[in-house]
Amino acid sequence: MITNLKPGERLDDLQIKGYEIIQSPGRFCFGMDAVLLSSFAHVRAGEEALDLGTGTGILPVLLEAKNEGSRYVGLEIQEESADMARRSVRHNGLEGKVDIVTGDIKEAAALLGPASFHVITTNPPYMIGNHGLKNDNEALYVARHEALVCLDDILRESAKILRPKGRFYMVHRPFRLPEIFAKMCGYRIEPKRMRLVYPYIDKEPNMVLIEGLKGGNPRMQAEPPLIVYEKNGDYTKELRSLYGV
Repeated sequence: MITNLKPGERLDDLQIKGYEIIQSPGRFCFGMDAVLLSSFAHVRAGEEALDLGTGTGILPVLLEAKNEGSRYVGLEIQEESADMARRSVRHNGLEGKVDIVTGDIKEAAALLGPASFHVITTNPPYMIGNHGLKNDNEALYVARHEALVCLDDILRESAKILRPKGRFYMVHRPFRLPEIFAKMCGYRIEPKRMRLVYPYIDKEPNMVLIEGLKGGNPRMQAEPPLIVYEKNGDYTKELRSLYGV
């Protein structure tokens, strides 16, 4: 299928089901965190899943490729990114399975309806306010910093949108874990599963994958660590399998 690419855009092979995604180096391109989250999350047959802050649509497309859900929706506030996501959906022939909605996460429940999804995924901005270096590129800055949406916004809206016993999946940074768990519990999204991601076996973790259950009982499982690189810099066997190589 031929896709009309705009200047500066490219098609990237997702290494699964022949899917490709439109990206632009001038905007935020998906990274390893999105790939890992798409494998950590589970969407069962007949379930509907929502990705909050979907960017160019990488998570809905990967989730559709890896799961048996009936419908996948991506919510994105930046229209240029949402447009790229819609064109990727058409390019992969997923119009009947994946929808992209332009809108603000802070108004997600009003836009999409309460108790309307079985699963929510999110790869949110990691940095608080001006923490870290501010990028002059607005699209990149919004993707990395809590400029337009914060953790409270995401959890508040997720608590409204999830069905009872619905599942919440997020990738974030370990340094914010105390805050994340406290706020998840405050919104009655009980942390149930966690996996730390380490760049090397002898380094500190730099990502964490989290699953929460709306209205769940207190009890969390800590899964074995995920190691990204061997000592020689090659991907580990598990990482290669997650990338389909």
